[in-house]
Amino acid sequence: MTPTALTEAGVSRSERMRRRWEVVIVLGLSLGASAVYSIVAIIAMLTAGKPLAEQSTALNRSQSQREWLDFTYQFLGIFFELFAVALVLYLLWQPGRSAFRRIGFDFTRPRRDLLGGVALLLVIGIPGIGLYLAGRALGITVAVTTQPDSAYWWTIPILILSALRSALSEEIIVVGYLFTRLAELGWSKWRIILASAVLRGSYHLYQGVGPFVGNVLMGVLFGWCYARWGRTAPLVVAHWVLDIVSFVGYPLALAWWPDLVAPAS
Repeated sequence: MTPTALTEAGVSRSERMRRRWEVVIVLGLSLGASAVYSIVAIIAMLTAGKPLAEQSTALNRSQSQREWLDFTYQFLGIFFELFAVALVLYLLWQPGRSAFRRIGFDFTRPRRDLLGGVALLLVIGIPGIGLYLAGRALGITVAVTTQPDSAYWWTIPILILSALRSALSEEIIVVGYLFTRLAELGWSKWRIILASAVLRGSYHLYQGVGPFVGNVLMGVLFGWCYARWGRTAPLVVAHWVLDIVSFVGYPLALAWWPDLVAPAS
């Protein structure tokens, strides 16, 4: 192979092109598609003829009025969405080199990962709630309902699994996978951090402008931590617990701040 066929990162041009298309396909099958839908959703909301504060969106919706069918649909939705996570781990796998080890999603440092996750949770948790409530008060955030219409004995376990699905999808795909591939393509550290953060904010746009800004800031912090620690495990821990609190604690938030949290009528 001639020197001109190699890039500055030592990767052939054909390989760089293959990796670019791989990134496009992975994002198109996962959170990139969610970002596009969210952009369409925010445009629809802004042109709906009423303020964002008077609109609402729902997470973890009930899928059927029949209990067994509701559970089945929700469980299968979580199960099959995790295949995108499995895909990127497969793509990052190399003979003799674990994909889990490459992105720091293993059990080699459980205590440090747990402490790092708790620290991140404390840093983003209260400010995140504050940003959401401020966005509602300013009218730039829609009311977000995080619980299904009907509650059963399995509702909380499903909400916990849904929170885990979100944590794994976002941190492993948008941080672990994307950082690895973009670094291989020669992107600088801060260019990767900002691109990942904007992507994270974009697929939350359906919640309004406030959550977009909040998630971009969260993405910058998480990206910086990953660049420094080389581990997604603390990010997953922080994200999982944060979403559990958001999903399961919704009734409590509704009781405390009904004017800001209640869905629009």
